[in-house]
Amino acid sequence: MSLPIQTRSLRAGAYVRQPTGYRAFVPAPLPPDPPIRIDAELLRLLSLADQALGRLDGMAHTLPNPELFVAMYVRREAVLSSQIEGTQSTLDDVLTYELVGETDALPRDVREVVNYVRAMTQGLERLKTLPLSLRLIREVHAELLSSGRGATRLPGEFRTSQNWIGPEGGTLATARFIPPPVHEMTQALANLEAFLHSVPRHPDLIDCALAHAQFETIHPFLDGNGRIGRLLVTFLLVTRGVLRLPLLYLSYYLRLHRAEYYDRLTAVREDGDWEGWIKFFLDGVRVTADEAARTAGAIVRLRDEHQVVVAPLGPNALRLMDLLYRQPIVTATAVRAGLGVSFPTASKLMSQFAAHDLLEELTGYRRNRVYRYTPYLSLLSEPGESEADAGVLEATRSNPIAERFPHWPESPTPAHAGDPLDGPT
Repeated sequence: MSLPIQTRSLRAGAYVRQPTGYRAFVPAPLPPDPPIRIDAELLRLLSLADQALGRLDGMAHTLPNPELFVAMYVRREAVLSSQIEGTQSTLDDVLTYELVGETDALPRDVREVVNYVRAMTQGLERLKTLPLSLRLIREVHAELLSSGRGATRLPGEFRTSQNWIGPEGGTLATARFIPPPVHEMTQALANLEAFLHSVPRHPDLIDCALAHAQFETIHPFLDGNGRIGRLLVTFLLVTRGVLRLPLLYLSYYLRLHRAEYYDRLTAVREDGDWEGWIKFFLDGVRVTADEAARTAGAIVRLRDEHQVVVAPLGPNALRLMDLLYRQPIVTATAVRAGLGVSFPTASKLMSQFAAHDLLEELTGYRRNRVYRYTPYLSLLSEPGESEADAGVLEATRSNPIAERFPHWPESPTPAHAGDPLDGPT
């Protein structure tokens, strides 16, 4: 029989020695016992986070088409959350993939980010008819790992073997943290689901903090635990009605504060310090919600400004503006399909937008041009990403067809200013 290893606190669970000698952590059920101590500092952080969420929820509904903002924010979150797991793909890569499909010019891991977009979208849609549950989590996980590096790691299934967290190529002996064995994992998941379905005992954000930390501790999948754990926060906020639109994503904050994030989770397990973790989480919610609200406000202002510019160009120009908020990297083929207009009309519209500095043409060729709605995408960049995007765009300009769109024939004729030709001749 396995024997508990004494720790400084059993409040969050205990390390238990397994028959082969390693120690795995078995979490205690939620909510914590003794209960969460809501001191003055925690109460202050909770109030600030709630206020920030309220501003975000209100601002999001000032957008003319909030679903378009949500769609792009989901893509950005997919990029940032996947980067924590080691992917290199950018938002431009994802948009390019959606435009032309897989090419050798795109990072191989872009498919994983696209899977994340689909998994997140599927989960949000399923929440309309299915409670937040282990079943829903498995469905989202199956979509997340439907292809790419995780496709052989039991997509949609909880693990049936021991896993661990540690350096690449490490073993149980060198692991930094070992989650509960399968039997204890199964019980812990049942306890977590019961907690999610129980009558709330804490403010919603505290329950979100508890649920995320518990899921990361259980680590029930062979791959994708971090991404699913971060999605769990958004799903729970939507389920509880805290956010009407799914716009709170903590990935960028956690990436910036990765060391403290891991330290706080470790302190929960080893010292029972739930309060320290919750305070860190609440501050992340405040910072992230404020940033998202500022972005939403900036997008409203940008849209108003650009609609004034394009209105004299006619109704198709206004329709193109709407399309660009859903698909900010476009070709004449995409515009023709999206607006139901001819190739010459689509090409002329994009040239007119480029002449007003609304679209940036990336190829420099007469045909098969690719345009980017740079002012909009700049607002969706995180601090420090604009410079990186500029480098990507500069490399793209150098030999765009060969590097980004290699399956398209290169036109030998340079584009002339104002020439509307872009489609097949």
